[in-house]
Amino acid sequence: MNRTDRLYALVEELRVIAPRPRSGRWLADRFEVSLRTIERDINALQQAGTPVWAEAGRTGGYCLDPSRTLPPINFTAPEAVAMAIALENMAGSPFEQAAQTALRKLLAAMQGSDAAAARELASRVHLLGPATALPPVPALIADALSARRVLRIDYQDRVGATTTREIEPLAYVGTPTNWFLVGWCRLREDIRAFRTDRITSSVMTAETPEPRTLRAEDLTIPYGDIRALKTF
Repeated sequence: MNRTDRLYALVEELRVIAPRPRSGRWLADRFEVSLRTIERDINALQQAGTPVWAEAGRTGGYCLDPSRTLPPINFTAPEAVAMAIALENMAGSPFEQAAQTALRKLLAAMQGSDAAAARELASRVHLLGPATALPPVPALIADALSARRVLRIDYQDRVGATTTREIEPLAYVGTPTNWFLVGWCRLREDIRAFRTDRITSSVMTAETPEPRTLRAEDLTIPYGDIRALKTF
C-alpha cells in the first residue's frame, strides 16, 4: 500500500471507530508499518486539516471527530465516473489539485464494492485530446482566495514589461484559454485582472486585508459574458 492510499485508509479506520481511539501500535500493526511511520502519517493528516488528535492515557490513541467526517457515500458507479469526468476539466485551473484530492476522498468514502465498480467503469471511459489544455496555475495563486492574504507578484504584460505589485485577491475568472486572478491592485489603486500564466513570481505576505466588495460590473474582462458558478 502506498502512502496516499494508507492515509485515506487511516482516516476510514478512525472514522469507523469514532469517537473511540485507536492506538498508534494497533494502527502500525494493521498497516504493517512502524509506529514512527504512523506518527508521521497522523501529522500529515493534521497538517492537511483532518480533524484527528491524540488522546493521552493507557486507553488513549488517535481519535477522529465524527461530526466533521462523512459516513460512507452511496454514490453509484456512473455518478462517481460522471464526477471524475467533470473533475478532469479542472486541469489547468486554480482547483486542479483540489479536484484530484476530492476524487480520492470520494472513492475512499464509497462502499468497497461501489468503489470497485466505479474503477471498472472508469477503465472503459477514454478522453480524446491533451490532458491539460490550459497552462498550470502556480500553487500560491491557486490558494490565493482561500488563504485571504495579500500577494506580492511580478506580472508581465502583453508586451513583456514586468512590474511588481501587491494585490488583494478577490475572484477567479476562467476562459476557454486562460485563468485570471482578479484583485485590488495597490499599484494602480483599482481592481485588475491578472492572467495567471503571466504571473512570473508570487509571494504570500502575512497581511490579511480588509474585505472588499466585488460587483458584477467590476469584472470587465473583454472575452465575452461572465457567468457565475452554479451554487451548491
